[in-house]
Amino acid sequence: MMKKLLSKSHFYHASLLLFICFFILTAAVKNHSPDRENNGGSGQKLLLFVFGDSYADTGNKMKANASSWKPPYGSTFPGKPSGRFSDGRVLTDFLAKHVGVKSPIPYRWMKKKGSRARLEDGVNFAYGGTGVFDTLVAEPNMTSQIRSFRRLVHDSVFNQSQVQSSGVFFVTLAGNDYSAFLAKGGTPQGLPAFISSVVNQLAVNLKFLYDHGARKVGVTSLEPLGCLSRVTVHSSFRECNASQNVAVNVHNQLLQEAVERLNNQTNSSTFVLLDLYSTFTRVIEQKNVAPGSMVFQTPLKPCCMGTSDEHYCGSVDENGAKLYTVCSDPNAAFFWDGAHPTQAGWASVYSSLKPTLQQMLA
Repeated sequence: MMKKLLSKSHFYHASLLLFICFFILTAAVKNHSPDRENNGGSGQKLLLFVFGDSYADTGNKMKANASSWKPPYGSTFPGKPSGRFSDGRVLTDFLAKHVGVKSPIPYRWMKKKGSRARLEDGVNFAYGGTGVFDTLVAEPNMTSQIRSFRRLVHDSVFNQSQVQSSGVFFVTLAGNDYSAFLAKGGTPQGLPAFISSVVNQLAVNLKFLYDHGARKVGVTSLEPLGCLSRVTVHSSFRECNASQNVAVNVHNQLLQEAVERLNNQTNSSTFVLLDLYSTFTRVIEQKNVAPGSMVFQTPLKPCCMGTSDEHYCGSVDENGAKLYTVCSDPNAAFFWDGAHPTQAGWASVYSSLKPTLQQMLA
């Protein structure tokens, strides 16, 4: 009936109009895609290089040695264990989204067939459990991770001008150096000097990255270690350990001074501090949270925990029976396990960090 009412020319005109509207709508949606948000404003494809520990690791840690490769890790994303220390995405994934690239390939995977094509997004060198110094795990510390990056530049996998113009660098340090210090017999009296050593070595590593082309570098402050679930379990997840956070504040103050000093030495604003301490604290205390942040009813209680003090998230007995419990909704929990946020937790942290990330990419 409609075909009889419309002439052929009118039909073509209407079809063309619909096509144009569809094209404009598709372009608008693409430009606001949640998968790739930012390219630094230059239109240039960026590269993301990641160094650090389990807050950034997306699969480097060896499967035999990591709970991150065992259920229930990865249950939210990608639906199975993927080497991330969470139920889903970690901070690296959110930063990649912000930069406008796919989450960069873990360095350990680079030699796999077909992996070279993924280098267009950068490389993740972070290994869970590591620090600036050797810790309790047999994985590359931060200095070794940075040497691996240098080899890739030396071998022309990436050239220095490309790194300088397009590279975005993300460095995490979540406190494994301090856990190792105490586990190896370090004393509270020796902690202040050790904190200085850690921050000084971190500053050396950051300067090394600058000398090899890094011009946009985000480095995390320490999160409030006294608020991690493995600590707050002793108060039935009701309150943080204030004395541990005092030491954290010493680290963070020294780090802030080191970042300012590096920017002065290089006459630049290359180095930006990503304040995990404040972002974690705001989410936990539900004060001044960023738009888009979740409200967590019991933020100190982890979603996944062992059934006893001897067990942890992912523990099983000799028959494979679970020795852990998982909450019904990981999205309602800030912490996934004793030390790491859920995907929802990291999303809230990322929301708080967005203004700083914009500054870093400017």
